[in-house]
This record gives sequence, structure tokens and C-alpha cells, in this order.
Amino acid sequence: MLTVKIYCVGKLKERYWRDACAEYDKRLNGFCRFSIQEIAESKLPENPSQSQIDNALSEEGEKLLAASAGSWRAALCIEGKLTASEELAGMLEKIPLRGYSSVAFLIGSSFGLSENVKKAADFRLSMSPMTFPHQLARVMLCEQIYRAFQIQNNGKYHK
Repeated sequence: MLTVKIYCVGKLKERYWRDACAEYDKRLNGFCRFSIQEIAESKLPENPSQSQIDNALSEEGEKLLAASAGSWRAALCIEGKLTASEELAGMLEKIPLRGYSSVAFLIGSSFGLSENVKKAADFRLSMSPMTFPHQLARVMLCEQIYRAFQIQNNGKYHK
């Protein structure tokens, strides 16, 4: 059974986002070993300089890469590839054929991901050209992963 993990910088503060993720966690565990791991967000001043942001992204990136070592990695970033649900389903289905038993989706802070994380990723995924709060992006990713497994298994959910 494939292991699918979402590694994300920061915590979900609102209960309704946590409840939504918990619901998809429950649904997904019938298809894969699913989990979400939160990485501590670097502390920044209220108006950080670009240098401070870059240092924070680098620190967070090192933690994301260490946590996801050995996994096939997909970095969520605006410059990533827009991918249809059916395409994501096909990608997830083929990952074990490439010799991986685990998939890691990487979500950065509100400042994004470091270039090192993007370069280390096997795939760069864009959810949309629109900007979403990171909390919502996490829920949307959970939903799309669930939809991908429904597509793979000819479920009715995705229609």
C-alpha cells in the first residue's frame, strides 16, 4: 500500500480546517497510508527583510527535505504544472513503478518554498494560478488526493 504524506510549514489554526483534513484522513486510509506532518514555521519579525525571508525559507526547506527523504516529492508552488484530477490519479498510480513506496507533497509557508526544495522535487504542482490561503490549499490537496484514489478505483465521488 502506498504511503502518502503531506509535509507543510505551519499549523492549522482554525478548527474547521483541521476537521476537514481529519475527514479526508479518515477517507484516505482505506486507499493508502495517509498522514499530514506539520513543520515548525520560522519566526520572522512583522516586516521581514528579503534576507530574513530567504533565511527562513532555507531553514524550513531543510526540514521539509529531511522529513521527506526517500519519498517521491511534489512541491506545491505557483510556477508548478497545472494538473487535472485524472492526471494526478495517473501520476500517483505510476509512482510505485518508479521504485517509490511513498509520496511526499510539500507545502511551504505564506512566503512559499525555497529554491532548494523546488529543485529537489520530482514534480512541481500548481493548484491554480489563483492565490489561496495555505490552510485552504492543504484541504484542497487532501481532497484532490482523495479524488485521485476514487478515480483509480472507479468510484462515483469524482463524477
